[in-house]
Amino acid sequence: MPIEDLVEFIEKLENAGELKIVKTQVDANLEISEILSRVMYSNGPAILFENVKNYDMPVLGNAFGSMKRLEIGLEMNDFTEIGQRISDMTRMEMPTGIFDKLRKLPELSKMTDIAPKLQKNGPVTEVIENTPSFGKIPILKSWPKDAGRFITFGLIATKHPETGVRNLGVYRMQIIDDTHALMHWQKHKRGAHHYDIKKETGNKIEAAIIIGSDPATVFSAVAPVPEGLDKYVFAGITRKTGIKTVKCKTVDLEVPANAEIVLEGYVDPSDIRTEGPFGDHTGYYTPPEPYPTFTLTGVMRKQKPVYLTTIVGKPILEDAYIGKVIERSFLPLIRMFHPEVVDFSMPASGWFQGMAIISIKKRYPGQAKKVMMGLWGMGQLALTKFFVVVDEDINVHDLNDVVWAITTRADAARDTIIINNTPTDTLDPASPFVNLGSKLGIDATQKTKEEGYQREIQELVRSDESTKKKVDSRWSEYGI
Repeated sequence: MPIEDLVEFIEKLENAGELKIVKTQVDANLEISEILSRVMYSNGPAILFENVKNYDMPVLGNAFGSMKRLEIGLEMNDFTEIGQRISDMTRMEMPTGIFDKLRKLPELSKMTDIAPKLQKNGPVTEVIENTPSFGKIPILKSWPKDAGRFITFGLIATKHPETGVRNLGVYRMQIIDDTHALMHWQKHKRGAHHYDIKKETGNKIEAAIIIGSDPATVFSAVAPVPEGLDKYVFAGITRKTGIKTVKCKTVDLEVPANAEIVLEGYVDPSDIRTEGPFGDHTGYYTPPEPYPTFTLTGVMRKQKPVYLTTIVGKPILEDAYIGKVIERSFLPLIRMFHPEVVDFSMPASGWFQGMAIISIKKRYPGQAKKVMMGLWGMGQLALTKFFVVVDEDINVHDLNDVVWAITTRADAARDTIIINNTPTDTLDPASPFVNLGSKLGIDATQKTKEEGYQREIQELVRSDESTKKKVDSRWSEYGI
């Protein structure tokens, strides 16, 4: 059975020795962040702060800060399994005749199993706040020059104004006062798209901020799923069973019934204020910019909720591990469109959006560039700055192997491409303009005569096979 909520996840982490409970009083103003950053940089455990100054609510941080904790939370060791489930569903043939329908029932039932299930009540409806306020929640100030306190791990629920498809996204929110916050909706994100549609009609858009849920739902909010796929359905795919939802009290949205806290409200396009600066996952403070205001209209919560948070900064921090799961889980989807792809890696030190390395089984000239162009046209990969394409014999997760391939198989003039005036991540500190910059592609595959390589391909240095077997058999004798 999948993990049902954050509390169950905490129990599993504690049983696995992956959780440290801090009973000493700590301050949500910079102190918790300083502790968490030290723990994350040293590959430490998840931390549950039970005694937060001026608050009754405990704070959980670094809950997803290792591959082991993600394996516990998502209950799997091979994360490609998630993408494979989606891939398998897209290949499912729809039944035609009555006997074909009967034969296909077991497969079709899987689609029903992953759909969200609306309930009248749930754990998150235990308490309905009469006077909603951000003031009762231990929201952190992370870095000294941050503009204030920021919600960093809120799952922002919206729905497409025309299709009704539900979305969950993680966008930071700067607290202004007890009932107002700024919604950092980057232009390329799906929540921002929903907002823009409403903005064109001059209307506000309803939103709900979900704090804490089961690990699969949290992961689903972060994951850049294919356009048009309902995030609640994706959560069901990840969990292998549909999530339970409840209706909000003041807005027309459904939220996970197992959430710790739900903050209901709306985003008003006519109320724009300056947001930031904020110390972000690039390792730099993002400068102040105008963003729309979220107005709080209601709060639902558990009787004793836990505030789930994270901090971001110069890699490698907690978000790097979630990014690695995204990388693994979406590999089967990449292969659906580009079957020549063998493996795929987005190094954490490049804050994931900055760089991707792709290995391919090369069959024809120019194939590496074809793959680059195709991937730059796939969803959030459009924001990736650097692509390096290597042959299948290169380990994309070993940067030493990748650098060797670049320096021995790529010629600077022939094998690099630069594309100007392309979409970039809003947070990219190097782009000459916000949201607009350039791409660099490096073809580090072995070139052929068809690609203009006029020399004989040099032979790779390899050990003698018979000597390898001899040494293998006698290795213990050497005393090494």
